[in-house]
Amino acid sequence: MGQNDRTREHLIETYRKKARHYDITSWLYPVPGYPHRAQRLRAVQALGLRAGDRVIDIACGTGLNFPLIEEVIGPGGRIVGVDLTDAMLARARDRIETNGWSNISLVQADAADFDFPTEVDAILSTYALSQVPGCAEVIAHGAAALSAGGRWVVLDLKVPDNTPGWLAQLGTAIVRRFASIDEWITRRPWEAIREAMQEELTDLSWTELFFGTAFLAAGSRGPGTFGVRPRGSGHQ
Repeated sequence: MGQNDRTREHLIETYRKKARHYDITSWLYPVPGYPHRAQRLRAVQALGLRAGDRVIDIACGTGLNFPLIEEVIGPGGRIVGVDLTDAMLARARDRIETNGWSNISLVQADAADFDFPTEVDAILSTYALSQVPGCAEVIAHGAAALSAGGRWVVLDLKVPDNTPGWLAQLGTAIVRRFASIDEWITRRPWEAIREAMQEELTDLSWTELFFGTAFLAAGSRGPGTFGVRPRGSGHQ
């Protein structure tokens, strides 16, 4: 089993254990009181959504972004929620049924292997993409699936710039029980995400949040063709 396969299995095992109480325990990560909802709202606003838009939520988890997206796109829009873990999708399905949404479909898939439908209006990933070893490839495949002017937005955690190594390691030890972040610091996935978005998208904006512990990256697909072809074809 390769490193990527081990990482995938570890993520599945971790989030299966956390799924039942994820909506509560996520507020403790990376520290209690972290402004998750405000940052999620800011990320959804960065998508520039309109009524009727088609949105893909990569690593959607239990569907915490769904209400924020639904409020804008309305019943005429569509959301495709993608997640690696069956238990997390089960909780997302409960949320969908509780709210009576009929315009959300769920797909169990590794983000790196997901068949993006073509001509989507927006793609979002919050607090998850940095855990995917092939995060840059996910950005490229998603960008190729966007319609002209479509938006790709990533909200995720990072290590603040100029953080001493010992302090970064301490932070990792503190939050490890809340997330799978082995080798996260040495991989520095936020740098790969930024480089991929710079390469694949136009008008990239990069904003560091909460003292540099998170970032909000947003860009659009221009009129030309960028990067690789999307894996999938047609709308879901």
